Parts: sequence; C-alpha cells; structure tokens
Amino acid sequence: MRPLRVLLPLLASALLGVLADDEKDQLTVKAGTGIYTGLVDKQFPHVRQFRSIPYAQPPLGKRRWLPPVAVPPSARRSYAYRFPPSCPQYQSKNFTVWTTNITDFAIRLYGQSFTAGAMAQASSEDCLYLAIWTPVVENATDSGTDDRKLPVALFLPGGDFVGGGVDVPYQQPTPWVERTRKHIVVTANYRLNIGGFPWAAGLDTQNVGLLDARMALEWVYANIASFGGDPSRIMLWGQSAGGVAVDMVAHANPEEPLAASLFMQSGTAMVNISYPDAAHSNFTFVARNLGCDFPSDPAAELECMRQVPMPLLQNFIGQYKDNATRPLLTFKPAPDERVVFFNYTTRDIDGHLPAIPALVSTTSNEVATLSRYPLNNVTEGPYQPPIDAGTVGIFVCLASNTTASRARKGLTTYRYEYAGNFSSVTPLPWMGAYHASDVPMIFGTYDTPTPGRIGFAGPSAVGDFERKVAETLQDYVLTFMEDPEHGLRNRGWPAHDDIFASGGGGRNMLRIAAGGVVAKNEKNEPKAPLDEPAGDSGSYEKKDPGQDEQLGGPDGQSCTLR
Repeated sequence: MRPLRVLLPLLASALLGVLADDEKDQLTVKAGTGIYTGLVDKQFPHVRQFRSIPYAQPPLGKRRWLPPVAVPPSARRSYAYRFPPSCPQYQSKNFTVWTTNITDFAIRLYGQSFTAGAMAQASSEDCLYLAIWTPVVENATDSGTDDRKLPVALFLPGGDFVGGGVDVPYQQPTPWVERTRKHIVVTANYRLNIGGFPWAAGLDTQNVGLLDARMALEWVYANIASFGGDPSRIMLWGQSAGGVAVDMVAHANPEEPLAASLFMQSGTAMVNISYPDAAHSNFTFVARNLGCDFPSDPAAELECMRQVPMPLLQNFIGQYKDNATRPLLTFKPAPDERVVFFNYTTRDIDGHLPAIPALVSTTSNEVATLSRYPLNNVTEGPYQPPIDAGTVGIFVCLASNTTASRARKGLTTYRYEYAGNFSSVTPLPWMGAYHASDVPMIFGTYDTPTPGRIGFAGPSAVGDFERKVAETLQDYVLTFMEDPEHGLRNRGWPAHDDIFASGGGGRNMLRIAAGGVVAKNEKNEPKAPLDEPAGDSGSYEKKDPGQDEQLGGPDGQSCTLR
C-alpha cells in the first residue's frame, strides 16, 4: 500500500487534469505539485529541460535539520529555466585534482574561485529541488502528454556527502537524452554535511539527507508520468556517495522500494563510513564555537544553532578541516537502525534488502584522484602502489561484498569495471580510469567543451574508440533501465552469477575500454561458497599497463571510504 504522501500528488494530478485548460504547449507540464514550464537548448533541440522543480518545502528556520516535508498539491505555474542552488557546501582552499584539473565535477560557482576557502556562493539552504531532462514530445495526445511511457533514471550526485548537486556540468544528461530520445533523467539535490547529517542531541532523526533522497524518489514516482515517464521503471542511480545513498535508501525501504532497479557506481552501503557519535560531540563542538554553549540543554542548543547563518556553520567546519585541525569533524550518515544500519551484511542475510535488480560498478584506478594532490609532481602523479591497494581495498571490496550479498538471495546483479583513459576527461595520463571518470561517458558530456577542461581541443579531438565506448556504455545503462532483469542478458552481458552455457560456474564482470576493446566479459572463479557471509574473496590481477582488473575483494567489514 502506498503512503499517503505518495498518493496525494497522484490525486492532485488527476484533479488538475480536470481544472486546468488543455494546453498543447509541450514545454508546459501539469504535475501534482504545480504547472511547470521548461525550455529547449538550441544545441539539443530534442530535449526538454525542467531545471528546477521543488520536491520538498524549504528546510529553513525551524525546519532546519528536520525530515523533509512534501510540497503540497498545487496549480501554481513556475518557470523552470534556471538550475537550483545546490545544498550548502564549502569550497576548500586546498588544491586537489577536483579543484584544479577536473572542475566540471564540481557545482558551478559563477565566478567564485574553486579554492575560495568559503561556502559556495551558488549554494543555499533552500535547495530541495530536482531537474528533469525528457525528450521533446513527438506524439502528443490532447492532454499534451506522450503516448509512450519512458524509463526513468533518478540520479543522486556524489561528493563525499559534503559537496555536489544538480548544477554540475559533467552530470547534466542533455547529450545522452538527445542521442537516444528513449528515456528520462532526473537529478536531485539532498542536504549535505552538517545540514544533512547533524547528529545533534536535540534531534530524533539525524540522517535527514537520506530522507531527502527518498522524498525525491517519492515525488518522481508520483509525478513522472506527467512528463512522459513510466513510474514502474525507475532506476535509482548514484555515484560515489550518491551510490552509497542509493543503497542506503533502498535498504531503509525494502518492502516499498518504489524504484524498479538500482545502479551504484563506485559506492554501496557496505562502505564503512558510519561512526556513531553517541555523545553528539561534533555538533556540540561547533555549537560552542559559534556562541551556542548549552552543555546540559540539547533543546536550547538546537534552537540557538537554528539561528546561526548557514555560511557561518559551513565556513567554521570547512576551515577547521582546511587547517588539518584535530580531532576531525565529520558529519556523514551514521547508524540509527532506521535509515542507516550498522551491519548491512547481517541485514541482507536476514532478508532486509530490496528484491530488485542492481548494476554495480567500479573504475580501474579509483583512488588516483582521491589521494593527496601531487602539487610538486603533477606531471608524474602520485606513487602508484598505494593507489592500487586503495582501489582494491576500498572500492572493489564494496562491489564484491554487495554482489556476494545479493547473490546469496538470488537477486540479479550486473557488474562492470570501467578502464578508459581518454584525454577529453583525463587531462593527466596518470589519472587513468579515476573515480567518476565513467560519469561523463554515460551522461554524454565527455565531448562537450566547458570552462573546466584543461587542454581540451573540443569534440573533434574525441576519437572513434572513445565515442564507441561512451555510446556502448550509455546503451547498456538504457537497456538496464528498460528491462532490469533480462535486458542486459539479452544483449550478451551475463549477470554476475549467471552460469556460462558451456558449463562454467564463475562470476561475470564486463570490462569496458580495456586493452583497446570496447567491452569484454571477464569470468572469475569464486573462491568461497555463496552461503558464507564474509564476502566474495576474489583476485586482483594486472592485465594492461596502467590498468587494474579487479574481480574480488576482502571482507566487507574492512571497507573504508574516505
């Protein structure tokens, strides 16, 4: 049975169909929470963009740090022309590859320095919005909708739970939707850092950033049909911290996932990022330093902190980290046994995981761009052995334990490793297939010139092989969206635990862009029976110079994401 907050927008949408006039303007859509007018970019004439639609009420004032509140039914008209502000986040003053070489993964700052040492001026507490990219309606009915119902991807951006958002150049899928015209992509903001994971003594609910993500999914489920989408074919998708969020949101709602499939890029709930702060010491430390010193009165502390301007909160926490002050101040998902769970392996064994297909992926050089920036040796890059060890010990570990856990329950899981190293998205060769380098390949932004590219010669510099890799990866993801259970099998990509027709019993993984081959299935013989909860103990083998093949990993309890 659907919750009331999902049903209300559906009822409102039906009511609007009666009350509103029958506009045939395909850039105007009547949804349960309002009437939204989008736009078409001349560069992508077959894509409608609805760049800013609220899915929850602004979490301001007394709503700061509370669970999101759904937008009520409305017939109000809005012009969704401009991307929304991202949720509050800090721009570090320290140099990283993300702030110097690949800034297209960051939110647009509109003139502010990527190393500002201050809260991003393009971020705001009023941030609970999503954006929708959908093909131009070609077979409109009298109601202005399309007869087809297209599969939908809802993307949760990554950023270590402290950064990211809708307005990220690499993560805007206009080129992909323009190319296929067969699917819809939605990207949603969710609260970050202390705004999304405060762990304050005066609060009953702490992981409100993940509740935001769930509410965005509920809004999409209730309203996407108005935009031509199929609510029965929603793929909940995230990269890095976004992948962790996807898995956590799904685990928190196993009986009512709303999504038909999951896509977790370089991050799953098996990651060990959850450290309980039972004494709420981090929040209290910030409070005391900002004039809210109430050592024995959590309610007063919370009320006082709600009056502190968000830039002061972000700047204090960000500058504290910039200066490498100890002890660390961390505001990320932490176990409450309601939204985030301490042991996902045990929870999966007990059957509390969503019984829907999943796509799990890694890249072959994940940690290259997550290590300390080699400021004095940018050309040569960091020392590679620790990069290899981190890639396997962190990211391969997550993927292996997630696929093994799902296999124990007989759930369909596909897995790939991306190994591409293309100059259009990899300005420094040592970066290789770094963390998130497959994102612009799927979104289609790998050949779109933007101010963030260092030495990018333009789309004409993109070779045939790179384009083939990108389009193949896009088509695979679209196939998974269309038919999560069997679509990829029908294209020749066996699920992770499918048995080869020849009688082999190994684990399957598609390797993409390795050794000059667009895509090739690799089979790894399992080293442990599936009923062992410790995880998928596989192997790590060097195949190509600079490329690492990862087909397994250690016990999930040792996984750590920094």
